Amino acid sequence: SQRRGPRADMVPEIAAAVGFVSGLLRTRGCVKHPPHCSFSSPEHYRHHWFPEKPSKGSGYRCIRINHRMDPIISRAAGQIGLSLPQLFQLLPSELTLWVDPYEVSYRIGDDGSICVLYEATKPLPSSYGGMLTCKNQMMLGRASPSKNYIMTVSS
Repeated sequence: SQRRGPRADMVPEIAAAVGFVSGLLRTRGCVKHPPHCSFSSPEHYRHHWFPEKPSKGSGYRCIRINHRMDPIISRAAGQIGLSLPQLFQLLPSELTLWVDPYEVSYRIGDDGSICVLYEATKPLPSSYGGMLTCKNQMMLGRASPSKNYIMTVSS
């Protein structure tokens, strides 16, 4: 399988994810310089980015805060001097951020609606392998109806 260079095909998705987290930090805590150094690096995704099979590697690319801070956010925040307690004050205690080829989406809370931050046209698949993405599996396993959350992030 051919893979384009990470900088060529990951930049819009990573920029959308970084912009979202940065916006949360700015809006909720007046953080002037959000943690984007290691978070925005394509290196984290390099061997887990398959534009021809966007669901492949989706579990690795999923950024999750579930009363535990995701390590990639912790490292990036540490680079600008934010402590773990500060992060827990500034970010939702339940946040899932999916950074996939052609789509970046998030959910706040376990029963929250999934909102799309970025979406690009993807090529038609040559064959459907029946694989479900991490996000779709979570949606199928939902026991209660979605709660709608409205969030705006300004820069």
